[in-house]
Amino acid sequence: MIVKMNKYTVMLYHQELNEFLEKVQKLGMVDITRVFKPLDSHSKDMEELRRRYNSVYKTLEGYLKKDEASTTPLPRQEVDEKLLDEKLKEAEVYIDRLTLLRSELFQTEREIADFSVWGDYNREDIEKIKALGYDLHFYIASDSKFKEEWSEEKILHIINRNDGKIYFVILSRKGEDYSFPLPESKFPNTPLHTLKERIELTNNEINILSENLEKISPYRDEFARRAFRIGADLDRYLAAESAPREVEGKIALITGFAPIENSQQVGTFLQEMGVYYVTEDASVSDNPPIKLKNNFFSRLFEPIGELYMLPRYGELDLTPFFAPFYMLFFGFCLGDMGYGLTLLLLGGLAKFKLPRMKGYLTLVQFMGVGAIFMAAFSGVFYGTKIYEVFSFPEQINSFFFSDIKMFWFAIIFGLVHIIFARLISALYAMKTKGIKYGLSNIGWIIVIIWASFAYAKTMVEGLTLPFWFNYMGIAGAALILFFSANEGNLIIRIFKGTASFYDITGIFGDMLSYIRLFGLGTSGGILGMVVNSVAMNMIDIPYVGWFFAVLMLIIGHLAVLLLSSLGAFVHPMRLTFVEFYKNAGFNGGGRAFKPLTDIDESAK
Repeated sequence: MIVKMNKYTVMLYHQELNEFLEKVQKLGMVDITRVFKPLDSHSKDMEELRRRYNSVYKTLEGYLKKDEASTTPLPRQEVDEKLLDEKLKEAEVYIDRLTLLRSELFQTEREIADFSVWGDYNREDIEKIKALGYDLHFYIASDSKFKEEWSEEKILHIINRNDGKIYFVILSRKGEDYSFPLPESKFPNTPLHTLKERIELTNNEINILSENLEKISPYRDEFARRAFRIGADLDRYLAAESAPREVEGKIALITGFAPIENSQQVGTFLQEMGVYYVTEDASVSDNPPIKLKNNFFSRLFEPIGELYMLPRYGELDLTPFFAPFYMLFFGFCLGDMGYGLTLLLLGGLAKFKLPRMKGYLTLVQFMGVGAIFMAAFSGVFYGTKIYEVFSFPEQINSFFFSDIKMFWFAIIFGLVHIIFARLISALYAMKTKGIKYGLSNIGWIIVIIWASFAYAKTMVEGLTLPFWFNYMGIAGAALILFFSANEGNLIIRIFKGTASFYDITGIFGDMLSYIRLFGLGTSGGILGMVVNSVAMNMIDIPYVGWFFAVLMLIIGHLAVLLLSSLGAFVHPMRLTFVEFYKNAGFNGGGRAFKPLTDIDESAK
């Protein structure tokens, strides 16, 4: 549900603007309409400084656990900003140098990996050979292509034999004609011992720089607070600079939004400030910020909806409607009761270690519940179909779906999803605009149901439909024809209604998209079955077979769980944001409610 907003228009003398915004910031309830990009060089510098502090704050996280004694955070107090700026510059120098050194270290390690097969050498020896009047030519040949007669024809020395390849060098006198049937290979310009010395020196410097960063890491929390203070100052500055000036620039007009539930507190605050203000209900044309308020279950899925976009003000928040479907779609794609049980248990245990992520971990647990419920239809538990292992009565076995039944279940589930989306759109349009604005979608719902049962009649032997069933389809088509457009004369409306029948191709495409539920669920079950098969074969290994079998089961199923979870997270998101949102008439484009916040909020 989108929280209703009040719109506040405040008029005050321009010299009072900064003081007013500081107090609004402490109130922490009002979103001031402001520009979110730098307006001038001052705001650009503030944003750049905030970014630098945040960047160093995140980097220092990697240096907190290396030395507990040296990384104890500073006690909460006001630290001199000049000192923080100096520590920031110092940390940036170390971080830049570390980045360069790690790049050089990676390059040197690659050189060692590429050229270690040639062994080590001394430059002096190479120069002595060249001084004697010889050129060196280096080659690599496979064992099968290397010819022993080359040693008789040329001055040839084999340097190394490795992985079916022979590394050798040929000496030729300077000035004489030289040819060889193989292309020359690149020989390392730097000896192996020099490269290893370079790595040692680089690692020593990296350790010194890391220790220096550890010494700065106690300032990490102060860096975060400083970044927050700069961000708060920037918010206030942008709000002040973007406020229009009237009466030759002496009067500033501020527009802000706050939830209706906070109207009494905001009203009291404005009265105490002694400013002139006007309060009115926010309208769609004002484009107010969006604040969502949902129940416990739906609120868990708000971060998923925000990955796409927020609804606009006056639009329907679809989070409570897509949440249960998303949970079940995730379970369908995961396709294994055992994996669902694992997510349920791991999510619960992780709450003790990561209390700040309680909301996300609860979401993981609900996803696990969805997997347990949906996978129960196919009866898959850690890659094994339980009805093939245990002897259940025939009445119980009949409850489990075969693969073909799961295929059709995915399509039927998708049709229910589409119909539900259309129903939401129809009812909301009827409520907000009028009954006639929802009749077109009611018509589509009827046509989809009619077409589904008509097709089922051709596939299911003995299925009969009542005589009035076809009349229902005609009634649905009539609603589409006459109410797809609600403006203009009858001829134009009929023409637009006729053209709208082309949407049937889109609905058919949407329906086929839900086959991915079956595909992902089945593939996950097959991968789990392969893990079981490999593990069972390992049991035959004498003495240690059971150990490797258990190890394979743990590692294999964990890998399948991670892989399947990725697909089970992404593809239901696609079904939600494309098929569901489209059929529900979602437009989106709202901006999040971000009130000016007091500096002390950073400590919470």
